[in-house]
Amino acid sequence: MQTALLVITIAVALLDWASRLWHHERLETYTKPITTVLVIGLALVSGAPAGHIAVAVVALVLCLGGDVALMPVVDKFVVGLASFLLGHLVFIGLFVQYGLHQPRLAGIAILLGAVLIMSVGNLIVRGAAANDPALKVPVTAYLFVITTMTAFGWATGMGWVIAGTTLFVISDSILGWRQFVRERAWMSVAVMVTYHGAIASLALSLW
Repeated sequence: MQTALLVITIAVALLDWASRLWHHERLETYTKPITTVLVIGLALVSGAPAGHIAVAVVALVLCLGGDVALMPVVDKFVVGLASFLLGHLVFIGLFVQYGLHQPRLAGIAILLGAVLIMSVGNLIVRGAAANDPALKVPVTAYLFVITTMTAFGWATGMGWVIAGTTLFVISDSILGWRQFVRERAWMSVAVMVTYHGAIASLALSLW
């Protein structure tokens, strides 16, 4: 059952990526949330301790809320940002449950995150503030929360978690750059490829 669900999840994710290539909004409207629902399914069938599954599912449901809010047909950026921010905080709770056995890796993640915030992050915040001054605080807060989440994730020393948190940072960096700095044709697909890789990796960390 696990393998079959994983194959279905990959297939639907591929359709979502294709919808970005084809600029097919109707297909995206269905495949984007369905992919996240399937990833939630991956967490549910993982066989991990019930407490771990419950926390992971809450975090992934918040990601689903962010997915829906950020879809063009809904277009609620701040709502989506808040939903993902809360999801990252819940993921931190999951990582604490796993155990923070690699503090040195957390230190490396913090250092890399600081460099990213001061470079790419700074340009994204400036772009967001230029677009709407009210966005400066929430976007800045989000950058610090996702950096913190990544540090906690790396501290677990678990490969799937390190991959998932890193892909989340990459995905959100591309999204922020596309939204507030400069859009490129490839970014729409890249955001979803890295995002699906992120949430799937975090779900698979339960297996």
